[in-house]
Amino acid sequence: MKKIYPFEITDMVGDVFYYPSELEGIVNFTDKESVCFGHRSHQADIRSNPSIRQTFALSRSLAEALYFPETETSLHVFPYQNSIHIGPLVGIFSAGFGPFLTKPLGERSSFFSKLLSLNKTTGCVPFIFGENHINWEQETIRGYVYQDDQWDICEFPFPNVIYDRLPNRKTENKAGPKEVKRKFQTDFSIPWYNPGFFNKWDVYERLIDDERATPYLPVTYPFQSFSIVETLLSEHRQVYIKPIHGSLGLGIHQVLYDKHDDMYYCRYRDHENENRLKRFSTLESMLKHVFKNKRIDHLIVQQGISLIRNNRRPIDFRVHTNKDLDGDWQVTAIAAKIAGEGSLTTHVKNGGTIMTLDELFGDDDTVFEVHQQLSKAALILSEAIEEHIDGIVAEIGFDLGLDKQGQVWMFEANSKPGRSIFSHPKLQDFELLTRKLALDYAVYLTEQSLASTGGLQK
Repeated sequence: MKKIYPFEITDMVGDVFYYPSELEGIVNFTDKESVCFGHRSHQADIRSNPSIRQTFALSRSLAEALYFPETETSLHVFPYQNSIHIGPLVGIFSAGFGPFLTKPLGERSSFFSKLLSLNKTTGCVPFIFGENHINWEQETIRGYVYQDDQWDICEFPFPNVIYDRLPNRKTENKAGPKEVKRKFQTDFSIPWYNPGFFNKWDVYERLIDDERATPYLPVTYPFQSFSIVETLLSEHRQVYIKPIHGSLGLGIHQVLYDKHDDMYYCRYRDHENENRLKRFSTLESMLKHVFKNKRIDHLIVQQGISLIRNNRRPIDFRVHTNKDLDGDWQVTAIAAKIAGEGSLTTHVKNGGTIMTLDELFGDDDTVFEVHQQLSKAALILSEAIEEHIDGIVAEIGFDLGLDKQGQVWMFEANSKPGRSIFSHPKLQDFELLTRKLALDYAVYLTEQSLASTGGLQK
C-alpha cells in the first residue's frame, strides 16, 4: 500500500486499532490479530473507524505498548499474515553525539533536522541514534527526533530498517559500530542500507570486468613501483596519484611530463593548504621528494584525462543517484564543478566553483546532451556498483569527467557523498529530493523485508 494515511492516538478503552472505513472490502483487516510498529507487536481489537474522518487510530494503551510516538503523522500500512505493520520505523545510525539537545550532532545537526522533517511527506517515522542509545535487553532505542522546530528524545522499539549515516571511516572501523551492525543484521534480521565507505581500488577491481562499466573507468593501478607511474605517463602524459581512502580531494597529486623540456611537474596541495607546482629533472627525484615518509601502498595511480575547461580551468561533474520508492535508481542531482586557480581538484574547499549545467553551457541542446550523457553513465555505474559491492547500496555520489572527445569518465564513487553542491541556490530542490528518496527507499526495503519473511519474525 503505497498510499499514506493519517494516524492519531485516541482515548478508547482497551487495546483498539481503527482502520478507515473506505478500505473495507479492499483490505481484509478483520482477520488480523495484532499491530506491529518496528519490531514491537501487540494484540489488538481491530475495527472499522466509525468516524467520517478517514484515518487510522490507536487507543492510548495500544500506542504505549508499541512505543508509538505522541505526534500527528501519516504512515504506510503493510498487512501481512495475521498482523498489520505500520510505519516504517527508520533508525538512522550515526556517531558523534554531544551533550546539548539544541545541536545533538554538532554541525551535522542541521542536515539531520532537515532529513527528519520529511517524516510527513514520506510516511516514515525516522529517528537518529548511536551505539550508546540501544537497550539490547528491552529491545528499545532512545532516539533523537526533530519536530515543531526542536530536538527531542523518544523511546522506540527496534526499527524496520536502519540507514547508515556514520560520519567517517575511522568511526566505521571501530569495534562498537561494527558490533551494532552485526547484531541488528544477524540477531534481528533488520535490513541495513548504505553501509561502508567505498575504497577506490576495491571499486575499480570489482567493476573492471563488468562490460557495462569498463568504458567509463580510467586505467588504474595500485602504486607498487615507480615504473607504473612511468608507464602511465608515457601513454597519457599525465597521471593522478590518489589515496585509496581519500575524500574532499585531500592527498591527490597530479604528475605531468613535458617532452619539450624533458621535465616532470607535480601539482598538489601541501600540509599548509597551499597549491604547489614543483619541477623535477627525473621522475625518481620527484617521487622521492614528494612522497618521502609516505606509505605508497595506500595510493593508486590513475590515467590522467584531458577534461573540458571553463576559462582554462578543468571541469568535472558531481552526479547523485538514489534508490526510489520502487527500488529503482534515479539521477537526483547534477552539478558542474570548476577548479579553483592553480588547484588540481574542483572541490569548493580548494577554491572550486559550483555551476548548474545551464549556467555552464547556456545552449539548451548542449545542456540536454550533457545531461543525457552523465545520467546514462551514472545509472549504468549505479547498477554495476550495486551488483558488485557488498551490502544494500541506496545512494551514490559520482565524480564524473567529460573529455574533449565527449567521453564520460568515472573518477570516484562515494557511498556517503558530500553535499557541497547544494549550497548553490538553484540546486535546493534537488537537495530535497536526495533526502526524500533516502527515506522513500526505506519504505520499499521494509515492504520487501516483510514480504520475504511473511511478516515480523522474532
